[in-house]
Amino acid sequence: MNTDTARKYHFEIGVYRPPSEGGSYSLLLRVTRNCPWNKCTFCGMYKEEKFAIRSVEEVKGDIDAVAAVRDDLRAISMAQGHGGGVTREAVLELIRNAPDLNFSHGIGMVLDWLHSGGKTAFLQDANSPVMKTENLVAILKHLRSTFPSLERVTSYARSKTIARKSPEELKAICEAGLDRLHVGLETGDPDLLKQIKKGSAPEDHITGGKKAMAAGFQLSEYWMPGLGGKSDWKAHAQGTARVLNAIDPHYIRSRPFFPHPGTPLFDDYQSKDKELLSPREQLVELRLMVEELEVTSKVCFDHAGNHWTGRDGRTLFSLSYEGYKFPEEKERVLGLIDEGIEVQEKSPTGPPAWLTR
Repeated sequence: MNTDTARKYHFEIGVYRPPSEGGSYSLLLRVTRNCPWNKCTFCGMYKEEKFAIRSVEEVKGDIDAVAAVRDDLRAISMAQGHGGGVTREAVLELIRNAPDLNFSHGIGMVLDWLHSGGKTAFLQDANSPVMKTENLVAILKHLRSTFPSLERVTSYARSKTIARKSPEELKAICEAGLDRLHVGLETGDPDLLKQIKKGSAPEDHITGGKKAMAAGFQLSEYWMPGLGGKSDWKAHAQGTARVLNAIDPHYIRSRPFFPHPGTPLFDDYQSKDKELLSPREQLVELRLMVEELEVTSKVCFDHAGNHWTGRDGRTLFSLSYEGYKFPEEKERVLGLIDEGIEVQEKSPTGPPAWLTR
């Protein structure tokens, strides 16, 4: 393939995205590289990488490259008599014409996205709104005009970044086409936030969350059951519920804590400075948090880390990205938690093997 053709289809792709932006076949568009904070002690992502903001020209070039794949694939499909759809025959012909696509890290993602209708996109990496507002707005407008099929565009964001933007800036970003923000709250306990070096206080999360909601974004807040271990579980549960009640986001997503090798928190647990909750104790903590929630959010357990099982041996909670609507389904969730606690009392599971070596 000649150099011009290789450049025509070249675009950059990052590694990470929320589960709800993979299962729905989102276009992954890299706006920033890595994480501007990158100090959280529980997180193993981006640790060997430097943060960088990509230029508007670079990102627009990636959008145009994906559009070139779409347009050429459609033309091939039309010529083959398939009406412009994404078919096996059309894909094979595209790759025959551009063999380097065999080595593209993102071509499978683009093909899945096109085949699913091209309805959603996710801006990578960890905190795209940190970009200058006018630049992000320019990228969003180009993205939306190039792909009119898009129904939702989302991004990770830090609460402090949102809190520092003016209401006018946030509204401009939302109106340009960024619909949903995914924010890592992790915990609402101020002491635990300091321990994990989150770089934000509960008030930052509340301010950022409220400003995001007021600007018109859909807001997903993530929290980590078990993060406080045996020593801080109650403060973690109650503090988290307090912050979430103050924000009342559209989505609350559970991401149970598990210490990852290579992180400071992993070392704390191996040295016995901290002690993990058992599965039963995680559910007791979860029950306290959910019991104190007074929200109109959808509470979601859309990750394999929500591993607890019910009486039938199946996963206790639905893995749906839409979760359980509160307050209508609050009692149902509490009932499921009680069922999980009962199962653990009858046949408890022990700690991970690596903690007992």
